[in-house]
Amino acid sequence: MPRDAAIKIGERDERPAGRRNLVDVVGQQLRQEILGGALKPGEKLPSESGLTEQYKVSRTVIREAIASMRADGLVEVRHGVGVFVRNARPFPAAGLLGTDTGRISSIIEMLELRAAVETEAAGLAAARRSPAQDEAIIERFEDIDRAMERGIATSEADFAFHLAIADATNNPRFREFLELTGRKMIPRSFLQDQPDEIASADYMAQIQTEHRRIAEAISDRDEHAAREAMRLHLKGSQQRYRNLIRKSS
Repeated sequence: MPRDAAIKIGERDERPAGRRNLVDVVGQQLRQEILGGALKPGEKLPSESGLTEQYKVSRTVIREAIASMRADGLVEVRHGVGVFVRNARPFPAAGLLGTDTGRISSIIEMLELRAAVETEAAGLAAARRSPAQDEAIIERFEDIDRAMERGIATSEADFAFHLAIADATNNPRFREFLELTGRKMIPRSFLQDQPDEIASADYMAQIQTEHRRIAEAISDRDEHAAREAMRLHLKGSQQRYRNLIRKSS
């Protein structure tokens, strides 16, 4: 964990409300390490004293953060031995996020759900992103550019761009949501039998213009502009697929 982050946590108030905030911060960072793979299933967490030193908080805060993660099934406590990472419990993705990618109307439904989640994610990313996370978003944006220049599919790079924004929220639930949707969140990869303009150079240039506005707003720490840029991006995608429905009817 970066030294400056630990100092910021340690400077917080540990009165009841302040302690609750500290528990959330410590728990969130430990969750990110587990869900991101930095802490692997079966791996032992540092000792209680080690965690208090790492995060510059009291033992009470560490105990409450561990209890919260234990309730979520992320860790197990072996008395007299320590705290160990468990396998993350799978989500019921098939029932919740199943998409009939052969129906454009189903794709629009997914885009509406994404708009509800990712608009807020963009705003949070603008408020919370670190310099490294800002750089990662820009790099993923440039990966899409490189894919376009090489004339290869951009869906994977596009997905990575949105994941980088989710990571910059510093709330692992946003990444979890996007990973549940998987490739379905970039629906143009399923529409190769649709009219050519769906993946034309002009279409991709428009998408990249929208991506640029999102990335720049997050980089500028402009929460309102980031939310609006993401909202317009996903609303634009919905409209493009609605236009396909009209053309095919």
